[in-house]
Amino acid sequence: MTVPPLSETVSYPDLAGKVAVVTGGSRGIGAATARALAANGAAVAVVGRDQTALAEVTAAINSAGGRAIGVGADCTDEGELASLHQRVADDLGPVDILVPFAGGEGMPVPTGSETGEHWRRVVDADLTSTFLTISTFLPDLTTPRSGVVVTMSSAAARQAARSSAAYAAAKAGVVALTRHLAGEFSGQGLRINCVAPSAIENDRMRSAMPPAGLAQLGASFPLGRIGQPTDVAAATLFLASQASSWITGATLDISGGKVML
Repeated sequence: MTVPPLSETVSYPDLAGKVAVVTGGSRGIGAATARALAANGAAVAVVGRDQTALAEVTAAINSAGGRAIGVGADCTDEGELASLHQRVADDLGPVDILVPFAGGEGMPVPTGSETGEHWRRVVDADLTSTFLTISTFLPDLTTPRSGVVVTMSSAAARQAARSSAAYAAAKAGVVALTRHLAGEFSGQGLRINCVAPSAIENDRMRSAMPPAGLAQLGASFPLGRIGQPTDVAAATLFLASQASSWITGATLDISGGKVML
């Protein structure tokens, strides 16, 4: 099944002129989301730890006529997040749209082999980083303007999966954090929603699975294909735009129909 280019399917004029921060933006879903926001006229701070990949993403955005800066930061480190906040304020201005997608560590680990060190690393990478990033940018998002946050969970938080228990718990925590903050800050005009992807094709998946394996995995989804980073980017743009102005505290499953709750 062919996926149409995102530029042909998504356009939200109200995003033009906004300032967005996308963590985990150096590749995959984060990079696709940064490109999509820029294509809709937002100025984007692309955040990650791979400086070479960041440079490639931002160069592509800027050469296409968008506006982007790349900022290296570890989103589990409060000091680095404070420096990120200052850099974005200096170069782009106050943030309107926050997309804390940094995370990962979703590889399968049998619970009997789970260690405390691995558990803490996964929870920090996927849940603590989300909280710290939102906390850092709350002043921009709540005063004096209304802002938008789109967090990243996973299908692993929505049904039993092959990922580790630590990853499932951390991503379920992102869903709960999203719902809690949406209720807490709704009176200040801040909307917070969550995307929960299932299998999304990426470089690691392509290197680990032959084409026949990818095809077999795709066939296991009701919609007959593996998800693409642009599928998640398209949903994120909707949740960031005024098209979703009466939606907050929601989790959108982007799973090709495999997660039906």
